[in-house]
Amino acid sequence: MNVSPLDLRQTKFRKAMRGFDPVEVTALLTAVADDYEGALREADRLKQDVSRMEVMLAEHRDAEKNLKVTLIAAQKLANDIKAQAESEARRILEGAEQRAAILVDKAQLRVEDVQREIDGLKLKRKDAETAVEATIQALRNTLEFVREQDEREREERVMLRKVIG
Repeated sequence: MNVSPLDLRQTKFRKAMRGFDPVEVTALLTAVADDYEGALREADRLKQDVSRMEVMLAEHRDAEKNLKVTLIAAQKLANDIKAQAESEARRILEGAEQRAAILVDKAQLRVEDVQREIDGLKLKRKDAETAVEATIQALRNTLEFVREQDEREREERVMLRKVIG
């Protein structure tokens, strides 16, 4: 049986001799209704937070895909640069072997720079994934807590009705 905060506020009990004090019962029902209403608002807020986090996760996944494409392009670029440097070195080797060695060294430095950038991007991606996963887990834990609170409140209402009824 779902009981809304409004149901709690509008509940009326019969008057009986030696019954409970109607003011106390009404005050308790009002307090319970207020708490329940707050819990419902919090649950809705948490659902909205989860939705926002899911959108953020999707955005991060898109960003990860873009990073992968970028990493592949960077690796291809590094490979192309290396191939060009080797081709240039072969052509120049015929005329000036010393000049070819300098070009290969420059190309190798560029490859190392690109590799360092790739490694840095991988670390940033992993950090972002970890942060999003931690946030999602925290929201799940909070939502589970709220649900447990709701269950406890339902059990308390049932016990209260048994005591009152």
